[in-house]
Amino acid sequence: MTSVPTPIPSRTQYVLDAIKHRILTGRLTPGQALVETELAAQYGVSKTPVREALKTLAGTGLVVMSQYKGVTVRMVDADMAREVYDVRLLLEPEALRRAVHRGAPLDAARDALTRADTAADTAERSLANREFHRALYLPCGNPLLGRMLDEVRDQAALVSAVAWATDPSWEREAAEHREILRLALDGDADGAASALHAHIASFVQRAFPEPHPEEGQE
Repeated sequence: MTSVPTPIPSRTQYVLDAIKHRILTGRLTPGQALVETELAAQYGVSKTPVREALKTLAGTGLVVMSQYKGVTVRMVDADMAREVYDVRLLLEPEALRRAVHRGAPLDAARDALTRADTAADTAERSLANREFHRALYLPCGNPLLGRMLDEVRDQAALVSAVAWATDPSWEREAAEHREILRLALDGDADGAASALHAHIASFVQRAFPEPHPEEGQE
């Protein structure tokens, strides 16, 4: 018998959504401490919903809970970024290929792309870009595949926030997004999947380039 997930209380959900938004838009930076009493005062709640929200965020990989350091926003390094993006490279292009083969409507992807192009700030653009990618893979016809990609979506967004803070590359990525969507709308499943694979691979390589073998050698 399948267990039914316990609903998250509304106050916990409110705090969870607020903290996640600040992390994914770069307002809370990797390594930054998250103090329960300060967050409780900021959001006008007791420490209990804050504690529960932080536990949930730890489960999704956005924060780290340490007995000695307390709770901090997860640090992003090259190994972490490559692990997350390797999962995306394995799963996301295939999900898009299946969505196109199914003739799934991609109106949500088009809307997200428009929101990203007209975004007023980095935070809004970042969230729209996340929704663009999700709108491509979610209608793949395999709910488990969609959930697996959802599980790494927040960590991928954290990597992006760190990369964009040092090297904004919105225009290049927006052009790549438009080409991916064009191919998908044209019914070119393989072309769209290939373009998406190249898009994901090039981003992580630009942000966290592989060291050359001779680097670091005497």
